[in-house]
Order: sequence, then structure tokens, then C-alpha cells
Amino acid sequence: MNQFFAGAALIAAIATSGCAHAVDPELARAISAIKAIDNHAHPVRPTAPGDKVDDEFDALPVDSLEAQSDPIRQRGKSPIVTAAHTQLYGSGTKADVMKAHPSDYATWVLDRAGIETMVANRVAMGPGLPAPRFLFVPFADALMFPLGTAQLIKNPDQRAFYPLEDKLLQRYYTESGVPGKPATLGEYLAKVVTATLERHKKSGALAEKYELAYLRTLAIGNPTRAEAERAYSGSTGGGDYTALQDYIFRYIALECGRLGMGVHIHVAHGGGGYFNTSWANPMLLEPLLNDPALRKTNFVMIHGGWPWTREITPLLTKPNAYLDYSEQLSFDTPHNVAEALRGWLAYVPEKVLFATDAYPFSADLGWEEAAVVASNASREALGRALTAMMRDGEITRERAVELATMVMRDNARKLYGLK
Repeated sequence: MNQFFAGAALIAAIATSGCAHAVDPELARAISAIKAIDNHAHPVRPTAPGDKVDDEFDALPVDSLEAQSDPIRQRGKSPIVTAAHTQLYGSGTKADVMKAHPSDYATWVLDRAGIETMVANRVAMGPGLPAPRFLFVPFADALMFPLGTAQLIKNPDQRAFYPLEDKLLQRYYTESGVPGKPATLGEYLAKVVTATLERHKKSGALAEKYELAYLRTLAIGNPTRAEAERAYSGSTGGGDYTALQDYIFRYIALECGRLGMGVHIHVAHGGGGYFNTSWANPMLLEPLLNDPALRKTNFVMIHGGWPWTREITPLLTKPNAYLDYSEQLSFDTPHNVAEALRGWLAYVPEKVLFATDAYPFSADLGWEEAAVVASNASREALGRALTAMMRDGEITRERAVELATMVMRDNARKLYGLK
């Protein structure tokens, strides 16, 4: 693999933006050379003209929602988006590059973004996203709603999202060889939930992903089996159904621990004008992290809990709690994200993971540009945080490089048992 373009882009950005004092140059060069493991992204499978467009990059795609006020860094004509497009395609076009790389376009994008391995959060993988450069994390939310979702819809975003969960659950039924909702909760858990998780594991899944905060609160109760069975067999009222959902969530978490899979949870503000930010507060997860029965399950809080980046920090002392800071650099500046990173790195640095949340946001900001934007800005933010720690005498430059390597690749490598 050639020298990563991300390094040149980062060093150029530091030199031209007037922030050269913010990142130690020697440290910047070291960070730019790290071959990253991206803990969370939504890459899109490349397709030939006339092929079905890939729609499996997300279980709940935000492009189906009503318009919202996009953060300025995510707007199509943003300078960082334009710069990312140039870094990828130069004076050419995406179509030109895809034509020149018919069999390796997606891996070509990773090379340009400085990413060795991308953990792909998708409904399913497929041609064009080859392992081991792309690794799989599927979705578990749909398994929590065996009684249907029509009665749960409260706003236009949920009106778009909940039917997609119903559709995905039907897919899991079909893939499990189950014609419809089993008669008992025990049968549902064994024949659909466990069967789906084991099938995902066999296909190489590292973890199961929850987008639950788009649908309901992350406050997961601890109902009894009897409460869950009553809800499954009878009432679909709010309280009973919530108990069933909570029971299934905990069952999935236990099974993931048994299978050696992690649990990824969206813990941050999300897309959509009706997103209820309070539902995504990371402190709502503390009872799960404190449950002795779940200590064999590793939870990764995706997106770093923004805007609760300080509040999430003490959760890292839980032995099974991790976080990544994906998405944050797509809407916030390296300066602001560096402050959060410094707090985490000074506390429990081995629990912090680099990630991009590369996503097809728009025609101008595709998953490719998003990967480049986040990779460049993440390296700058990490360099800013570590430089500040060096200048305050908290760490040496040698330790700063070690910490950067941990965040950019080694923490994920150890968490998932990657080579």
C-alpha cells in the first residue's frame, strides 16, 4: 500500500490553516502514517450502471426523513467537503475513478482515506466490500419488536423508520426459516433471535448494532421472564410492550457475550428533525454496564455520547464499556473534539476508538468524502489533544505516539481480536 494520502492532507491542513502551533509537527507526521481501523461506518457497495442501487448501508437511512437544518460542515458546498472530493478524485470525477477501478473501488477509497480496515455497519455485506478490509456489524433493533410497530409511531421520523424495522424482522424470519411469529416467547428467542445472531456470527459479524435511540429511550429496564411472556402472548400496550422489548434487548446482549460479539449502541444526537436527543443520553446505559450478568458483553458507545462527552467519561471505568468518536468530526471542529479526546485519553485511553461514520449523506457528501473528512479531521483532533498533553508535561512525545496508535488501531484490534 502506498503512503496514505491522509498524512499529506493533514500536514497541509496544519500548515495552511494557521493552527501549526496546535499540533506538534513530529507528532502530526507520526499520526498521519498510522494505518487506521475504522470502528464504525456505512460504506456503500459499488454497483455497475443498470444494477440495483445498494440500499443496505443502513437499517434506518436518514435520507427518507423530512428536511432538517444540516450542520454547516455537512453541507454539500462546505470547503471541507470540496477538499475531500479533490483529495479523492483530483480534477476527475467519481464515475471516472469507478470505471478505472471496477473491482477494487471501495478499497481504493480506504487507501485514499488512510484506513486499513473499515467496520461496516450494514444490513448485509456483498460484492465490492471484501474482507478483511471490510468487516461486518449488522443490526439487532428489529428483533426487539415481535408484536409489530404501528402502535409505537408518534412522529413523522418514526413513521418512516418503524416500517423498516418490520421489514427487517420479516427478513430475519425468512433467513431463520420461520414463517411467522412463533407461538411462545421461548420459541421466538430460540428460533429467531438466537438463530439470527448465530447466523450473523458465522458470516463474520464482530458485533450487533442498535439504532434504538431513533425509536425509543435507551433506558432499558430489567423485567422478569413472566412479564415478557405476558406481553408476548397478549397485550401490546405501551408498558407491557416496553417490558418485552427490554427483556429481548438483555437477551440479545447475553447472547452476544456468549458468542464473543460486541454490542454497538448509537449514543449521541442523531439525524432527523424529530430526533429526541434526551433518549440518547449515555448515562441511561449505566444500569446495563453495572449488571453483573452482562459483564461478559462488551458495549461500544458509538459517536462518543455527544453532546454528553464529559458525562460519558466515567463510564469508561466499567470493564466492558468502550466508545468511539465517529460522526463528531462530520459536524464539529477538530478544536472542539480535541477537548473531549483529551479528557478520555487522560482517563482510560485503552477504551477510545477511532471511527469515521462514513455515510452517504448527500450527492456531494458521499460515504467516500465523509470517510476522508473524518479521517483527516480525526487525526488533527487527536494531534491537538496529545500536543496539549505534551505541552502541559502530562506525557512525552513517545507516549503521545503510543496513545495515537492505540486510538487509531490497536484498541480496536485488541477489542475484536484482529491481527
